[in-house]
Amino acid sequence: MKDNSGFKEKKNNWKDNAEKAKTIGITFNSISGNKNELLYAPDDIENFNYERDLNLPGEYPYTRGIHINMYRGKLWTMRQFAGFGSPEDTNNRFKYLLAHGQTGLSVAFDLPTLMGWDPDAELAEGEVGICGVAVSSLHDMEKLFNQIPLDKVSTSMTINSPASMIFAFYLAVAEKQGVKFSDLRGTLQNDILKEYIAQKEYIFPPYPSMRIIVDMIEYCANEVPQWNPVSISGYHIREAGSTAAQELAFTLADGFAYIEACIKRGMDVDDFAPRLSYFFNAHLDFFEEIAKYRAARRIYARRMREKYEAKNPRSWWLRFHTQTAGCSLTAQQPENNIIRTAYQALAGVLGGTQSLHTNSMDETLALPSEKAVKIALRTQQLIAFETGVINTIDPLGGSYYVEALTNRLEEEANKYFEQIDALGGVIPAIEMGFFQKEIAIAAYRYQKEIEEKKRIIVGVNEFVEEDEKIEIPILYVSPEVERKQKKELADLKQNRSQKTVAEKLEKLNYAAANDENLMPYILDCARNYVTLGEMCEELKQVFGVYEENVVF
Repeated sequence: MKDNSGFKEKKNNWKDNAEKAKTIGITFNSISGNKNELLYAPDDIENFNYERDLNLPGEYPYTRGIHINMYRGKLWTMRQFAGFGSPEDTNNRFKYLLAHGQTGLSVAFDLPTLMGWDPDAELAEGEVGICGVAVSSLHDMEKLFNQIPLDKVSTSMTINSPASMIFAFYLAVAEKQGVKFSDLRGTLQNDILKEYIAQKEYIFPPYPSMRIIVDMIEYCANEVPQWNPVSISGYHIREAGSTAAQELAFTLADGFAYIEACIKRGMDVDDFAPRLSYFFNAHLDFFEEIAKYRAARRIYARRMREKYEAKNPRSWWLRFHTQTAGCSLTAQQPENNIIRTAYQALAGVLGGTQSLHTNSMDETLALPSEKAVKIALRTQQLIAFETGVINTIDPLGGSYYVEALTNRLEEEANKYFEQIDALGGVIPAIEMGFFQKEIAIAAYRYQKEIEEKKRIIVGVNEFVEEDEKIEIPILYVSPEVERKQKKELADLKQNRSQKTVAEKLEKLNYAAANDENLMPYILDCARNYVTLGEMCEELKQVFGVYEENVVF
């Protein structure tokens, strides 16, 4: 690159004058708290090497995208998160979304399911079907996917601690439909490390939980080859209050921990890495989010090729799903959330996402209504077909600002990797509270900026409507759902073979205690209508229950 010393002097003189000019009195730092320069120019990316740092789309290190023609060849999957009430309720919502152009299913489960409780558990009372769909047995899964051919749709399921049981129910439904496991396509979230870091929906301690996930990765590599057995999730880390750099670093650190655990098991990296996927947040700092996705691809490709010595280029690809930021939505003036979501979704598309969920305007008030979820889906369709942003690949590539942000985020992530390694790895860092403390500090700074009006949130701390009346339809989940689910569960237990259930649970216990791959045993339980809660209780006897260390 040619000498820019003359330009640097000119820019510095200009900057001295520009910074004396009047400002509007808010912070111009990024949402993550990083300083944004007044102007970005060639000197901000002086050491930039096009082939090393950017290159062409579809070529290492994939900064500009993993596919050679990106959205000209295939649009991202429009995958709206859906789940509420009974399996029949959610089945109807699935059919509604598919009829309106959704191209993949995404299942939200209720709190009891996420925690491994059946509807008749004491702790499940009042929560059945409220924040997602209630699924506790093969019987429920059969109703959830009634008349939905599993070889024709791609299904994503947001489930973590009991992911192996939910997946087994899904596999058993496929068997009943006559669908081969090799024809199934979809993704399990199944990212337990981020549960300890951010979302806190864990059951077993970290090390046995890692063993269960490696079992599933190994099983899928052999039996369900088109399935993504884990979606390493930064989304919830960001929702907990992290910065963009923390989301990037902690997510990839979790991913590398799973990869290293699989290699330790004896698996070849190229046998499983092409089916790993990632899940990122799309927050409101438009350019920082785009740079985050570009940096993630570059970091991942370099690590996979250089450290883990993957030979298959598909192992170098960071494939990811994006969801717009639920934490950015407001109960005040909820229609504004449509606008927030549109900008966030646009950042995901410009960042090269492979699939996308757009939040609905009413999600701070209740689960989405049909009208709200249709608007959210239409937002994606408008971006795809009306804005022109898919016409060329990585249109912001080469921007001094975007390239400088991408470099900065990569540097910040690498610093975090060094800290995590110094603590002994991800699980020791979790047990020490390292991630939790870093996120808490970032969340406090951001909230303080809002309270001091250094950061404006429209309708919350500025442009407030004093006597606001919210006039949008709200989805209501009847208490009858819980009564119905409890009754059906009681009927299921009455009509199945209790002797067979006891035998299958005994074999599961033995496999857990003797380091056998658990998936065949869990699937055998599922086929015989053993419930989610029964399997989790059996594994608790072997693995125990995790209690988080108090850090603050």
